[in-house]
Amino acid sequence: MESIIQIHNVSKSEFISIIESVIEDKLTALKKSEKTENLTVQQTAKLLGVTELTIHNYIKKGFIPASKIGRRIVIKSTDLNDALSEVKSLKYKR
Repeated sequence: MESIIQIHNVSKSEFISIIESVIEDKLTALKKSEKTENLTVQQTAKLLGVTELTIHNYIKKGFIPASKIGRRIVIKSTDLNDALSEVKSLKYKR
């Protein structure tokens, strides 16, 4: 099922510039939405209202994905939101 699109009164260079500008706009919007904030264990504990030890236990058990930068443990805010939504969904499945 191929569809044929005909464009009149537009030169090849004009068409290419239009396509490039649309792609550039979409990419900049995507880059803005993908900015992730890294949280420390202390910030995460304060955000969730639990102790730092609890956050360390969640990381060891694999509930919250984290990475190490030097000696500091860093948690991406998007990963934390995904982990929290997973835990909420499991809570009601029991």
